[in-house]
Amino acid sequence: MKKLKRSARLVEMTQYLLFRPHSLIPLTTFAERYNSAKSSISEDLAIIKEVFEEEGLGELNTLAGAAGGVKFSPKVPKETSLKFIQNLCLQLQQPERILPGGYLYMSDIMGQPQYLNEIGKTFASAFAGRDIDVIMTVETKGIPLAYATATYMNLPVVVVRRDSRVTEGSAVSINYVSGSNKRIQTMSLARRALKEESKVLIIDDFMHVGGTIHGMMDLLAEFKASVQGVGVFMESCEAEEHLVDQYVSLARLYGVDSKTKQITVEPGNYFDSKESKKGDA
Repeated sequence: MKKLKRSARLVEMTQYLLFRPHSLIPLTTFAERYNSAKSSISEDLAIIKEVFEEEGLGELNTLAGAAGGVKFSPKVPKETSLKFIQNLCLQLQQPERILPGGYLYMSDIMGQPQYLNEIGKTFASAFAGRDIDVIMTVETKGIPLAYATATYMNLPVVVVRRDSRVTEGSAVSINYVSGSNKRIQTMSLARRALKEESKVLIIDDFMHVGGTIHGMMDLLAEFKASVQGVGVFMESCEAEEHLVDQYVSLARLYGVDSKTKQITVEPGNYFDSKESKKGDA
């Protein structure tokens, strides 16, 4: 790559780091890429680190030694995420979102890239520092959230199916009780999709009672995998109790009243003033 002016090099280095979160990048990579001395690269990284931290974009950590380098960890301040979620809660309380049966329409939110990006960054911040190998979700609405989170954690995604597919080879299937309607349902995961003893972060869009998430935990047990955390975009507070004790929620649904056209949505336990036991997944 041709030698760039410092201003151009800073822009290019920043983009390089943003697109490679949680990846250890040796200083020699930048030195060779920009035909610059390591001392100049170190000075550039110090500037980028300062801006990242001041603007709440994340952390840039330097590892010394022959095998060292720099690693960018995306993190968003909780206050910033709270403002975003509060705005989202206002949108979700619009009366026209009420569906027959008292359900809440959220598909448009899950289809907006800018919303998904913010949710993904928030989950990545909530579970930063945990030893995680893979992110798991169940089809279908949880998939966009899982991939958004995976983008900022630089992790692969595993999708649990409602039934096994020939194209995925042999699979492990289990029956579980749906928490909302108490019906026996089936979920399946291809044997090749997950290594045994993997450390897993479960991400889902909505949790009523927690039957589906509890089912995923049972399925993970078949792979001797461990659950390192559970993140849900929205939890229902209408259920008397949840089947899952430890989880992080970004929003809480307190009720949908079809008669009065009122919907009550508030920020989830991730934003509780005191650290919630439910968040210690």
